[in-house]
Amino acid sequence: MENLKIMLADHWEEFLEFLREVMKVPSVKGQPQPLDPYGEGPRSALALVIRKGEEVGFKTKVIDDAIGYVQWGEEDEDYIGIIGHLDVVPAGSGWEFPPFDLTEKKDRFYGRGILDNKGPIISCFYALILLKKMGFVPRKTIRIIFGTDEESGMSDITHYLEEEVPPIFGFTPDCKYPVVYGERGIVNVTIHLPLSKVDLTKISEFKGDQSRDHVPDLLSVRINEKEYPILGKRSPSNAPELGENALTLLAKKLKDIPDIPEQLKHYFSWIFQCFHDKHYGEGLGLTLADEDSGKLILTPVTLQKKTDGLNLEVAFRYPVSATEKQVVEGVVRNLPEGATLTINRSIPGICRKKETEKIKQLSKIYEEMTGNDATPVTTTGATYARKVPNIVAFGPSFPGQKGIAHNKNEYMDVADLRMNLEIYLRSIKALIE
Repeated sequence: MENLKIMLADHWEEFLEFLREVMKVPSVKGQPQPLDPYGEGPRSALALVIRKGEEVGFKTKVIDDAIGYVQWGEEDEDYIGIIGHLDVVPAGSGWEFPPFDLTEKKDRFYGRGILDNKGPIISCFYALILLKKMGFVPRKTIRIIFGTDEESGMSDITHYLEEEVPPIFGFTPDCKYPVVYGERGIVNVTIHLPLSKVDLTKISEFKGDQSRDHVPDLLSVRINEKEYPILGKRSPSNAPELGENALTLLAKKLKDIPDIPEQLKHYFSWIFQCFHDKHYGEGLGLTLADEDSGKLILTPVTLQKKTDGLNLEVAFRYPVSATEKQVVEGVVRNLPEGATLTINRSIPGICRKKETEKIKQLSKIYEEMTGNDATPVTTTGATYARKVPNIVAFGPSFPGQKGIAHNKNEYMDVADLRMNLEIYLRSIKALIE
């Protein structure tokens, strides 16, 4: 362990140099091309890490230009898998630092992907490199798997599992500590609110940064030639309580404006009553909860004008003991007259056995390194563990750290990045020795 700490110190700057190189690639999903299924950025980031793996002497493979891995060991079926992603969400606005770079200021690193997920998966990759440099000889084959479409649906995993067998065990460093053995179910619904042609002529398109991955923080609409701008506070869509939803704030403002068409006011009043600051389903009578995963969480994420009305998308994350059917039926019971509902995203929850020996191994390392309670937990997030058998989430966020990913000035403390690198190094070593 002393040699390990020396290696970490001696190669820290080298690690940061490579991480900076990866973070400089603006790997946001773009237009698909023949060799770039998710755009040039994600494919460039993948090529960069694969090239590094080849330089170090690892076996490498890229599958359908969508996902790739570096491998240490020759066994292609009985292997440990560590899976993360190189794609990132768009930078958004309001940054105080270059979003596509690695900037250090006052013991904190900034940049898009430092937490989600370039920093953590490159930490795992570099942990493998350091173990090789130390002369460690693995008894078990290990792969570091690099996805490039995690933020937009995880279609990269389909390519991987069509060609490769899943790992016998592994983790994704794309959530929180300690070990995450369960992930809530996710269902996104689009609620269509019909409007007459006359009412539609009085309302403009909604302008603002709207996406299902975050609480909208800026939204404006013009009604009867008057502009109504609203400023909220952005946060991840799985932590709406940390933000201020511009969509529901706009509904709050518009529901009482006298010269707005009555049907529009009715819809805005309904949105306000059901969703404004009611993150746990209380506005819909959907207060589902269980001991393992806590309360249902909901987030209105987009509001758009269509040719025959408005479309409101709401994201639900429901407890592992609940069902998608319960959620959808609860929403339908509360729809305004004439409104309809369609499901546009459906991801069932998962719940792994939390008492396995390998989970105990990871838990012990985390507890020894941090002194924190290592009892396995569940999450509201969605990780590759939902798609890949035998995978759990493990890190990188420590208890109390929320609302950092997908936000402006995404960051990770220098001490936390160092701690992650050592936790992952020790964990990988334990899993393959």
